[in-house]
Amino acid sequence: MAIAQPERGGLLPRDTAVRGALATTACMETLQVGYLHAVAAAAGCSLSQPFPDNGIDWHVSHSAPGHTVDDEVTVKVQLKATYQIPPNPPGRFFSFTLDNEHLRKLARTPVSVHKILVVMIVPRSRDDWLRAGHDRLDLRHCCYWANLAGHPVTGRHRTNVRMSTARVFDDRALREIMTRVGTGGRP
Repeated sequence: MAIAQPERGGLLPRDTAVRGALATTACMETLQVGYLHAVAAAAGCSLSQPFPDNGIDWHVSHSAPGHTVDDEVTVKVQLKATYQIPPNPPGRFFSFTLDNEHLRKLARTPVSVHKILVVMIVPRSRDDWLRAGHDRLDLRHCCYWANLAGHPVTGRHRTNVRMSTARVFDDRALREIMTRVGTGGRP
């Protein structure tokens, strides 16, 4: 019996493939956009990117017959990523620091279109960011979301916000957010 081998030009052994020279922060941004796309697809939402972004990265829209405020509702999303917080943060909250300018935009009330902050915690090493197999693609590590409407600015230039570890940003959470917004509530 012959053992299957990769086709010519196929996969290299993991330790000999050269990683590109793109800055880690740019790679983190790309990873979290992939995460957002996967969650939106599973939740049945559409995505659009405002141009210019003016401090909001994405608009996520959702249509459902149960929406009472409109046939389609939208939530604005600001993405952030960090490797300075370890994966699986202990406790019920972790602290994330935002520039006050970003916080003011996310904390504004009242609004016609709600906004949420989505923070992705990634492992420090890019080797640990994803795992692929025949039955899955695991993006590591996790995104958490918060509605910061009304949050006070407390720092001189930056403010710490508390992110709940119970608010994992996945397709179920996004559907629940959209259901609340679709009936006139807050995220």
